[in-house]
Amino acid sequence: MIDPTLVDVFKRGGIIAYPTEAVFGLGCDPDNEEAILRLLSLKSRHQDKGLILIAGDYSQLLPYVDDEAIPLAKRLDIFSRWPGPITQILPAKKGISPLLTGKFASIAVRITQHPDIITLCQQTGKPIISTSANISGQPALKTWQQIQDGFSDQVDFILKTDTLGLSKPSTIINALTGEILRS
Repeated sequence: MIDPTLVDVFKRGGIIAYPTEAVFGLGCDPDNEEAILRLLSLKSRHQDKGLILIAGDYSQLLPYVDDEAIPLAKRLDIFSRWPGPITQILPAKKGISPLLTGKFASIAVRITQHPDIITLCQQTGKPIISTSANISGQPALKTWQQIQDGFSDQVDFILKTDTLGLSKPSTIINALTGEILRS
């Protein structure tokens, strides 16, 4: 069970810090542009880069992914990689915020296996923006204590649980070509 305050903060457009499989993430509601801009500013991250969305299940990603553009022959590969620490680049649905896609026609998405984040996604009915908890170019923070020391005055809620203990951030794969962009 997660703190109901977390869900409320998320729904009101707050910035949250939360554990993922390997590092802590900073995130917000992917439909709240004001929150996204605040998050990008906090990280000193350029808008052209785009952002990752993590979800509890694939249906939560459908408002953002152009599901019809995914070839049938690729679906087994795509779905067999989840849940877990594999971020996949998929075609983006037309009309979603360019803050999510950056300069690309695609979007980075992942189905998490972290139980607290699955619960949060279930309780909000949507995915969360997921970007590492750090200033762009700096090492990602791995514990809630590091978040509390470094970002407590800049985030609205810190989920004080542990990561799943993996040693490195998610692998990023172009799901349609199989090209590994980050291993």
